[in-house]
Amino acid sequence: MSLNTWLIYLLASIGLSLSPGPNGLLALTHGAMYGQRRTLFTIAGGVLGFVAVIALSMFGIGALIRTSAQWLTVLKWGGGLYLVWLGIQVWRAPPVTLVERSQSGPGSARRMFGQGVLSATTNPKALLFFTAFLPQFMNAEHSLLLQFAILAGTFAATELLTEYLLASAAQRISPWLARAGRRFNRACGGVFMALGALLPLRG
Repeated sequence: MSLNTWLIYLLASIGLSLSPGPNGLLALTHGAMYGQRRTLFTIAGGVLGFVAVIALSMFGIGALIRTSAQWLTVLKWGGGLYLVWLGIQVWRAPPVTLVERSQSGPGSARRMFGQGVLSATTNPKALLFFTAFLPQFMNAEHSLLLQFAILAGTFAATELLTEYLLASAAQRISPWLARAGRRFNRACGGVFMALGALLPLRG
């Protein structure tokens, strides 16, 4: 993978991590309820779940393109259309809201970790998204295992950092989300639509 391709993927991963979704909302909520340090259990579970979903997506795609490299082109264009559709849905989504701070004491580390894993792995949209998103950066001629290490590792790092920042700032950004959440959703939706329109055009 070239440095230019990786940088584009890094920027796209940051945009994906910042966009409204179950794991981001869970990190925000747990950050408000339990504090940023305990929310690391939730975040770690979510990151592990996303790595599993990326593995399922990439190796499924790898098995398909081994039959014919032309499948990668089909997946890129089909994935581009899906990203545009997803961008439209995010654009139209209502603002994210948080629950009030819990008065029941700290959550169980195991339970919080499990909630993070389940939030990432039980959402069928995550598998659909990565099946659409990852082919834009894959090369049928290169090692699938190496590409998995780079793509999954990069996304895991950006997701962990982004969710931690969200959890840390949960109390401060909650009022902002109430005021500007719809504009934020439209910005994220615009990013997805741009990715869907432009990435399949790359070589």
